[in-house]
Amino acid sequence: MDKVVDKVTRIASERGVVIFAKSSCCLCYAVNILFQELGATPFIYEVDKDPEGKEIEKVLMKLGSQSALPAVFIGGKLMGSTNEIMSLHLAGHLVPLLRPHGVCN
Repeated sequence: MDKVVDKVTRIASERGVVIFAKSSCCLCYAVNILFQELGATPFIYEVDKDPEGKEIEKVLMKLGSQSALPAVFIGGKLMGSTNEIMSLHLAGHLVPLLRPHGVCN
């Protein structure tokens, strides 16, 4: 399990915005579209295409994601899932979080 934790941490910290998602998940798609509309190009890591996908989902829950997917990281920090991201956006806090990472207009 430590190997999977290291893998998640590495992937999450390699880019400004990382979304752990499933290719068939409509909420994952919606969060991705939100970021794109804000001018960000998130890195989408599709866990259903990874043989360790189930373990990755468990790690994301242990790290504090309210639901396993989507799990959004900004600057290597877990920001949460759909509800947390939408709440940040509606409160006007999402874009300021993105700017230091050069991923938002």
